[in-house]
Formats: sequence, structure tokens, C-alpha cells
Amino acid sequence: MANIFKKLVEGLSKTRNNVAKGISSVFHGFSKIDDDFYEELEETLIIADIGVATTEKIIDDLKVKVKENKIKEPLECRQLLIDSIKEQMNLGENAYEYEDKKSVLLVIGVNGVGKTTSIGKIAAGLIGNGKKVVLAAADTFRAAAIDQLKMWAERSGADFISQSEGSDPGAVIYDAIQATKARKADVLICDTAGRLHNKKNLMDELRKIDRIIDREYPDAYRETLIVLDGTTGQNALSQLKEFKDVTEISGIILTKMDGTAKGGIAVAIQSEYGVPVKYIGVGEHIEDLQKFNSEDFVNAIFEGEDQEEEGANNGET
Repeated sequence: MANIFKKLVEGLSKTRNNVAKGISSVFHGFSKIDDDFYEELEETLIIADIGVATTEKIIDDLKVKVKENKIKEPLECRQLLIDSIKEQMNLGENAYEYEDKKSVLLVIGVNGVGKTTSIGKIAAGLIGNGKKVVLAAADTFRAAAIDQLKMWAERSGADFISQSEGSDPGAVIYDAIQATKARKADVLICDTAGRLHNKKNLMDELRKIDRIIDREYPDAYRETLIVLDGTTGQNALSQLKEFKDVTEISGIILTKMDGTAKGGIAVAIQSEYGVPVKYIGVGEHIEDLQKFNSEDFVNAIFEGEDQEEEGANNGET
């Protein structure tokens, strides 16, 4: 676990430089807690893509706690702020029940967010834990998507079901379910088309896939995960809203978090939409797609900053 946390700390370095150091500069830049202090803190959180609505909740909560605890010095309320951010992200236990049941995972999201790569990494993790996995290439609109998923199947050791480019995605799902049952596989992961420009077509397609799964595999445990690119910031929130209008979403895979300074989007997503982040991507390797823990996420941002400051201070002496 220590190595996983260390990887998380390393992967969130850009976010830490933006969020934690920005907040730290506010705490050190004010000698008293007043309206100017709160305004500067609010601006810092919004810049970090924590979002206006979530930032307002955090600041309002902080003001109450500062008053209750009779705090006068800005630095004394740092931990209260950290605790308030954690509270905004706390959606209860983030269950991964599908790992221990006969399950179907539908993975959705626009093209370019790392959808197929995320599927491959999840499959590799499951297979590493002794599970038998089938990957279904139901994004039949792009030959590249089929080829990429096939490569991940070969890499991870998963079974692979596909048809030719332009085939009916529902037919691919049907074939994959039959293969999953016949081969006594544990988890079926379905890659779906990443199109949002025509919501009616997307809705019809996902409804058809749902009907096929309900009919052919009614006992399967279901998850619908949306993949969002963390580097797109508030645009990721817009994509989540668009897809939520089309289908029910049970969890989020937040990718490319190592490449963004705006990791505060993870806070905004959970606070504003109440949909749990289930995985977070902090690098290119298979092990860099980690199960998400909001406590660890916030600690990696703020404790990581503490470690960096301590190292810098030690270097000066």
C-alpha cells in the first residue's frame, strides 16, 4: 500500500503544485482571517477546477468550523480546510462488487479520453487476481478502436470478441455474452462507441445493449463506468452531465491525472454529481490505474506538499 500511495503522490505532483501550494500561499500571506482571506482562498480553489458550487460549499463549511473552534490565525485552519474537502468527496464506501460476481461492465466516454486503455488496465488487474475476463469490441465505428482493444486483450491475457468495422454493436454484445457464459468467464467488459454529437442515436444504442444484456444475462451484476480525461477540467463535468442524460452511470474512471494541474476536478465531480470516482489514472503503466480513495487522494495532495517542504528545508541546512 505504501508504494501505491507513493505513486499517487508522484502522479499528483502538478495538481499539488497548483492546489496545495496555492492554498499554502494564501495561509502564509494573511495575518488574520477576514473577508479578503476567504475571497483569496475561494479564488485559489476555483482556479484548481474544484468548481464554483463545490468551492462555495467548502468555504461556507470552513467559516462555520472557524467560528465554532474560535480560530484566529489562518494557518490554524489549514487542517479544517483539508477535512472540509474530504467531506465534499465522501460518498461512503466505494464498492467494487463486480470483482467477486459474474459481472458485465459497460465502459462509455468520448473518443480520446483513454477509454480503451483503461479497459485494458482493468482487465489486466482482474486477470492478475485470477479472474477470467472477456473484452467485447462494441465500438464498431472505428477500426482503430477494435485493433487497440485486441492489442490490450493479447497483452493482458483476456479473451476477445469482435466483428468487422461498422457491425451492429448489439450483435457484438450478444456474441460476447454467449462466449462469457460458454467459457465460464467472470467479467465481461464492453467498449462502447464514444459519440455524443447525436444523443438520440447514442441513447438508442445503449438502450439496445441494455435490453440484450437483460435478456441474455439477467443474473449478471452490472456496472456502467464513464471515462473522463482529467486534463480537460470543467469540460469533463460537461461530458458527465451529457452522458448522465443518456444513461445511468455507476462510476467514473478519471484518466491522465498525472498530466494536469487541475486535479481538483475529482472533488467537483463527486461533490456536484454524487457519482463515485472508482479509478484514477496517474501514469502510463498498468499499475498506474488505481482504485480511487478520496482520503488518499486529498492526503496525496497535501501530505505530499508537506514532504516536499520538509525535503527542501533539510536541503537548506
